[in-house]
Amino acid sequence: MARFGGLVAGGLREVTRDPAALDSRGFWVVSADFEGSVVCARFADVRSAPVPPPRPGGWHGPAPADWTSSLDREAYTAGVRRIREHIAAGDVYQANLCRVLSAPLPPGADVDALTALLARGNPAPYAGTVRLPGHGVEIATASPELFLRRRGRSVESGPIKGTGRTEADLTAKEHAENVMIVDLVRNDLGRVCETGSVTVPDLCAVEKHPGLVHLVSTVRGELRADAGWPELLAAAFPPGSVTGAPKSSALRIIGALETAPRGPYCGAIGWVDADRGTGELAVGIRTFWADRGAARLRFGTGAGIIWESDAEREWQETELKAARLLAVASGRHGAGQWEAAQAAQATPGTP
Repeated sequence: MARFGGLVAGGLREVTRDPAALDSRGFWVVSADFEGSVVCARFADVRSAPVPPPRPGGWHGPAPADWTSSLDREAYTAGVRRIREHIAAGDVYQANLCRVLSAPLPPGADVDALTALLARGNPAPYAGTVRLPGHGVEIATASPELFLRRRGRSVESGPIKGTGRTEADLTAKEHAENVMIVDLVRNDLGRVCETGSVTVPDLCAVEKHPGLVHLVSTVRGELRADAGWPELLAAAFPPGSVTGAPKSSALRIIGALETAPRGPYCGAIGWVDADRGTGELAVGIRTFWADRGAARLRFGTGAGIIWESDAEREWQETELKAARLLAVASGRHGAGQWEAAQAAQATPGTP
């Protein structure tokens, strides 16, 4: 099954890894790992239904102390300093450095039950569930970021860059970082859109989310007649906001620094209605996924590194981004003890 906002999909018909299917027929659910693995699932039954309230005992999350990180504080701050060296050398302007947190996967854990908790504890515009255990995909996401939206030939992206606890935390540095990524997304969409059609209707708008504020821009264009979902994904994936600029250099640098695959984190999660020519894919941030083979629940967090970045502030921002969601997943958001402890020591920097 899958759930996105007020839509629930059931009655699985077929699964493919070929994104060309998204231009065929039917309602598809899409999960694309950051490393490039794509799963497209076509469902027969799609209906409107609100996210159900959490069921007592429906989710038993890991304890806050059970979470471990692929990069500890020392390794992460060293990575930030290394990226600044690459920036000084002219290799890259910005790179997004991420770490993957993991904890024991509760027995019988149902990611849709986690989605129900997230909907109350951390509501998000692109929240959802993808549950395809037979194909290795079990995701609960509370993503705030639009990767790609299609309405016929019109395509839109909403990159986020710039994070703080309040609007006062968003400095000129955050605005500069957002503009860098907007330029990258413009170039990505320009590869598959009609010449002259790519515009930026909104630049660095402030959006409020639970416990955070973000700078969000909108990039829009008109797809060429010969371009469909395969061409659009080839041009824009992985999302620029979670890679860096230039994208090819950023991918090479973070590939050398990160010690765990990102998986669904920083990938793409969403739906495509091929019959109506519409679709909406989110960037897979604020996302949990079940790794059944390792019996682990995983979650990613990261920050965009630019020349002005301070290593300790970037580490603290990754803590800030994770705090609320891990508290919800651990079933302790109401008490708020773990979240409050983390937020108290976090000083926001760049996203």
